[in-house]
Amino acid sequence: MTDAKPPVHPDRQAELAAGLAQVQARIADACAVAGRARSEVTMVAVTKTYPASDVLALAGLGVTEVGENRDQEAAGKAAEVAAAGARPRWHFIGQLQRNKCRSVVGYADVVQSVDSARLARALGAAAVAGRDRPLDALIQVSIDGDPTRGGALPGSADPDAGLHPVAEAVARADGLRLAGLMAVAPLGWEPERAFARLAEVAREFRAAHPEAVMLSAGMSGDLETAIGYGATHVRVGSALLGMRSTLR
Repeated sequence: MTDAKPPVHPDRQAELAAGLAQVQARIADACAVAGRARSEVTMVAVTKTYPASDVLALAGLGVTEVGENRDQEAAGKAAEVAAAGARPRWHFIGQLQRNKCRSVVGYADVVQSVDSARLARALGAAAVAGRDRPLDALIQVSIDGDPTRGGALPGSADPDAGLHPVAEAVARADGLRLAGLMAVAPLGWEPERAFARLAEVAREFRAAHPEAVMLSAGMSGDLETAIGYGATHVRVGSALLGMRSTLR
């Protein structure tokens, strides 16, 4: 939270406050149904395409975790938010190219989309050079095993794309901390099927890496199902921010 006054139209402030209340109620209800404590689930506000003023407004409403998909947008937005006095925890959640690692480690606190050993090594080297503390890294998992969609492959021995080799690369990287897993429900899969499969992968993964407890799964349309299957972080964009406002 910050004491900075967000440069945002009062109508937009009210819209964001209403969206936040609705999402928080959904998360609380889903936790109750799942028999989980509300404190077990963290909301990451996905602010891609939304202005820095929205991030500042959300920070003023108590939102502490913010996600972005593209470095070209995120780097400038993070700098603008920091200049205004807010310090949210930034999650990079989009596909990351190795040549963007140096930029991303400058503002991100978490990278949720590590999906290859090569990326893990590049990100670790950039973190050592550009940070004074380790960067939390989540391995993006391919739930359906389709190598064309991105994500590390459970059960694969591929030295670059297999889940275990990627985890080992993250664990060995001095600049990274292996924090857990992230996944997106594949197109055409019902959330129940997707997150049940992810829960199986997560159980096996934690047996080998008990410290890696984060599980980022679920978005605006399926967060309840993800929470039911153990998600610790849900990534919420449209349900929180709605359609991008023209108000400034």
